[in-house]
Amino acid sequence: MLFRTRRQVLASLSVATAALPFLGFTSVPAAEKVPKILLPPRLKAGDTVGLICPAGAAFSREAVQITKESMEALGLKVKLGQHVFDRYGYLAGTDQARAADVNAMFADKTVQGILAIHGGWGCARLLPLLDYKTIQKNPKPLIGYSDITALLLAITAKTGLVTFHGPVGSATWNKFSVDSFRQVLFEASPVLFQNPKELGDNLTLTKDRITTITPGTARGKLVGGNLTVLTAIIGSDYLPHWKDAILFLEDTNEAVYRVDRMLTQLKLAGVLDQVKGVVFGKCSDCEPGKGGYGSLTLEEVLEHHLQPLKVPVYTGAMIGHITHKFTVPVGAEAEMDATQGTIRLLGTAVA
Repeated sequence: MLFRTRRQVLASLSVATAALPFLGFTSVPAAEKVPKILLPPRLKAGDTVGLICPAGAAFSREAVQITKESMEALGLKVKLGQHVFDRYGYLAGTDQARAADVNAMFADKTVQGILAIHGGWGCARLLPLLDYKTIQKNPKPLIGYSDITALLLAITAKTGLVTFHGPVGSATWNKFSVDSFRQVLFEASPVLFQNPKELGDNLTLTKDRITTITPGTARGKLVGGNLTVLTAIIGSDYLPHWKDAILFLEDTNEAVYRVDRMLTQLKLAGVLDQVKGVVFGKCSDCEPGKGGYGSLTLEEVLEHHLQPLKVPVYTGAMIGHITHKFTVPVGAEAEMDATQGTIRLLGTAVA
């Protein structure tokens, strides 16, 4: 039997490790490679926006028509994805068909922006099927929220392209949402995201209030989206880096204990310990309801998980399943002020 000394073994390992790059391996995982920030060109009147259904099926042709008319009212032209009206159960066609529409819209030189018509479920199923090289070579704004979070995060992680957590096509295109959309994507403004302060007939502000959990300011890349969708892809390499990021979150129709569970998952995965600040937007229909004896409130759960981080945290931002919403660029540099309840872009989010 041939015996080798410890020194000989270590020497062999050193030679093998040095050879890894030449064998196609690297000591740094692919997820550790952070692509440079890539700004998509801004939108302008006359541009064409591609409409896609990457998640749930378009059961209503009227919703698609309303989306088309809304885009035209913004001065944009519309091109429908080939598979917009496909249906595979609750999905808008097969994974291959839905991914093909995403890839085709990025490859199409006549399309300047891409808008999801609505969310639902299914975007995470597309992540291994996307052509990230083509996407990186053809940067353009991708906009949506809810389940579209999976596409936004994966594309930003893989290509560095800034994506946009904003209205889906079938959303309410009211003045507040349109103004935010225009400021970010058309005007290329270093936007200050600030909740409305309209009192109406009241003596004090009663809706869209912000709550400061931990005061202070922080700077970093904006990363986040829908809490449920984000936690569902934890552990994959389709997520951007969390280190020194400003994490923003939103959700809808979730029991408080489920929000608790998902924030616990972010804690156990090491996400919450890396971020510089947290903005929790709206959690629509997330009241305790019939949560049993002594149910925790959403406020208590957020304080329990976020206050110990000792970073700036506030809640109530106009981000979520709401009619009046911000268009938040994922991957852009920003400064948050948890005392004032604001997010300020440190530059433009489009070129």
